[in-house]
Amino acid sequence: MPDLLQIGGVTDVMRERLEAAFTIHKLADGTYPAEAITHIATNGHDGVPADVMSALPNLKMISCYGVGYDAVDVTAAKARGIVVTHTPNVLNGEVATTAVMLMMACYRELLRDDAWVRSGNWEAKGNAPLTRSVDNQTVGILGLGRIGQAIADKLAPFGTTIVYHSRTQKDVAYKYYADLKEMAANVDCLICITPGGPATNKIVNKDVLDALGAKGTLINVSRGSVVDEAAMIAALQEKRLGWAGLDVFEAEPKVPQALRDLPNVVLLPHVGSATVETRAAMGALTVDNLLQHLSDGSTVSPVPECTDM
Repeated sequence: MPDLLQIGGVTDVMRERLEAAFTIHKLADGTYPAEAITHIATNGHDGVPADVMSALPNLKMISCYGVGYDAVDVTAAKARGIVVTHTPNVLNGEVATTAVMLMMACYRELLRDDAWVRSGNWEAKGNAPLTRSVDNQTVGILGLGRIGQAIADKLAPFGTTIVYHSRTQKDVAYKYYADLKEMAANVDCLICITPGGPATNKIVNKDVLDALGAKGTLINVSRGSVVDEAAMIAALQEKRLGWAGLDVFEAEPKVPQALRDLPNVVLLPHVGSATVETRAAMGALTVDNLLQHLSDGSTVSPVPECTDM
């Protein structure tokens, strides 16, 4: 059987399917037959280290569990004829739900009011302070791709006005902003769902955060690198930014203590797609890509850069 290098973990169901088609070697074990490896199964967090890719002369395909693949050097892979795949679409709805959940948790002060009840303050001090309505807000989406559109769809029942910023204008009814800072100044909430990588590194910087302002809410379900974390912490501490709901961080799983100490944030451990149902679908697509490539050289869901391969 052909040899596959496993980077990171796989589920039992994935392993059973993979073992029927491949001899599996784990990167974590430290030893593997480099010249024999033709396929890699990895994930969006671990990706493929550059030294590992360069050490595999017969590598043909990398299957990434996750929609984000910035931890894989696709340019280097494609230059060698190595096709890279990911798992889009199957997680769109779940990540969109997480974004809306974070927005609602910030607006309705979910953590504060939960603590109010648990501490006995409701009985001792009376009702908690009022919160803000999620209805009829103007929401700017940074990156109106498949998940961005799913977020817009889920917000529609709230009477939300959707605007967006992306690299190119799309054929949609929403207002397009070519300038992110200008968009931030004109929205109540900014939701980040753009891919990571050099092009978007710290695109949400101090200027954008200041434009969003003291009454603004920042939601990030994309990549931690998209937001200047230090600038965001300072803005939250100084009340130049009102609230933040975050599922991703610059150096996750490390989260700065200063961020954890803030009362005006909601923090999640990168669980945007982390439901049993969605992760099963992602795992199935990860394996489907590997098995189809093994069968006929094609793939189900190549990353955009590899659609012509």
